[in-house]
This record gives sequence, C-alpha cells and structure tokens, in this order.
Amino acid sequence: MSTEITPPSLPNPGATDGFAEPPPLENKKRSRLQWLEPLVLLGPAGMWLALLLVLPTLVIFELSLVPNIRPGMVVNPSGLDNYLRVFESINLQVIGRSLFFAIGSTVICLILGFPVAYWIAQMAPKRWQNLLLLGFILPNFTSSLLRSYAWITILRPTGVLNTILTSVGLPALELLNRYPAVLIGMAYSYLPYMVLILYASLEKLDRRLLEASADLGANPVQTFWKVTVPQTLPGIAAGSILVFISALGDFVDPELLGGASSMTVSRLIYNQFLGATQNWGFGSSLSMVLIMAVSIAIALLIKYGDMNPQR
Repeated sequence: MSTEITPPSLPNPGATDGFAEPPPLENKKRSRLQWLEPLVLLGPAGMWLALLLVLPTLVIFELSLVPNIRPGMVVNPSGLDNYLRVFESINLQVIGRSLFFAIGSTVICLILGFPVAYWIAQMAPKRWQNLLLLGFILPNFTSSLLRSYAWITILRPTGVLNTILTSVGLPALELLNRYPAVLIGMAYSYLPYMVLILYASLEKLDRRLLEASADLGANPVQTFWKVTVPQTLPGIAAGSILVFISALGDFVDPELLGGASSMTVSRLIYNQFLGATQNWGFGSSLSMVLIMAVSIAIALLIKYGDMNPQR
C-alpha cells in the first residue's frame, strides 16, 4: 500500500493569517493622533508657562540689554553694560551676602532636619508618622510675613528670648537686625521642606545593611557615614538644592530680620524697579543673573537628585 506524501506548502507572502494589514493612510492617521494626544494634554499648561514664565523672562532679558532705562522710555537694546555693572564691588558684596544666607540656611536646615527626619522615618511609631509630618507642615499654612513678625517679637531686645535669658541670670543677646536673626528666620521657614524630602529618602533606608554593618564591627559613626549617608544621598542633594533655591530669592526674612545691613539680591532688584533709582535695565540684569543661578541649581537637582543610592 503506497502512501502519498504531500510536500509542505510554502508560506504565501501575500497572506496575513486572517488579519488584514492597515493601509498606509490609516498608519499615518494613527501616528498623527499619537503626536496630537500629548499636545492636547500639555497644551494648556504649556500656554500658561509660555505666557507667565517664558514671555516675561524674554522681556526681562531684553530690558537687561538697555542701560539706564526708566518707565516710559523706548526699549533699544544696545549692549552688556548692565551685566558689567553686576561685577562692581558693592554689588558683588550683595551677591556674596545672598549666597552666604542661602548656604548658611541650607546647612542649618540639613543639620537640624536630618535627625528629625531619621527619627520620624525609622524610630517613631508608624501611626504617628503622618501626624508628626503634619506638625512640620502646619507653620507653612501661615504667611511668611506673620512668621517673620513672630521672630521679631522673640528676638528683639525686650522680646521673649531675652526675657527668659535675663530671668535666669544670663546676659541678653543682640540678635535682631543682624545676620544670626536672618539665618534663624530663613532656617525656620525652610526646615519643613528639608524634613519632608529627607523623610521620603530615609523611609526607604534598608535596615538590613545597618544590621550587617553592626555585625561586621562598625561603630554607629562609621555606619552612618558609610551606609546611611550613601543611601540617602539623593534626598540630601534634593533637599539642599531646594532650600538653597528658596533661600537665594528670599525677600521677607532678610528685610524684616536683618535690617538695612542685610541687603540681598532680592532687595536690590526691588530697589531698581520700585525704589527711588528705578533703573529697570540694571534690575533686569540682576534678575537674569538670579534666574541663571536658580537654573543651574535646578540642573544639578535633576542630575543628582534621582541617582541610585550606593549599596
């Protein structure tokens, strides 16, 4: 009995296994829709940013190229004289003072905020953590102006602090209208930001590595620097840069707590636009320098804020 063997049939290039391929025109429509969907979603926010951020920044940049411009004058960009004026010694002192306040308040917030965030994230009972974080956020629900006036009441020569010090036989402190008062007010204003960001980083801390470090003979200090800090370094970077950016442009705390001797970049810009001099060109150049400094800080935050913790 012979058996007929049928050779296997070759696949037909034109066959689609029952599924019809979409025509090229339909593929083009789909690709267009894929481009239109994000534009529709991002369009309102993009228009908002363009009108209220990008366009004003371009106007400020144009004004920064006009020397000695005042309200009502014709805008005619003609050079970088305003930017060269930024590097005058008196203006560099103001910029240096602003950097000092920003860096100082950032360091204070980091030193004070890290132990608090560590205690809330690792040692406090879970049911109390949200309530403790809310306690740090609550001061931000009040105006920064009211908080500064509260510190004036505490730090003035006849204020609460000196009353307590003199009642226990200690000498009174002259803090108001000085640099320490500015640092105290700024650190108080931005400490919640640092605590919240550090808490989010410390909450993910791998405690097994801490136990392994102790089992291998490391003391608490060595464990902190070689295990805890590397794991929380992204949070430290993010919190420090956020506090630095906020403190660099702070206007209320240096003005109310530091007095006339605590002139910062924000106050100097205010004087150029709304003060007696009204040199909008120089004020715009200072604004662009401040915007550039903040942009660099944000770029550093983007680069180092999301890096993987070292294990």
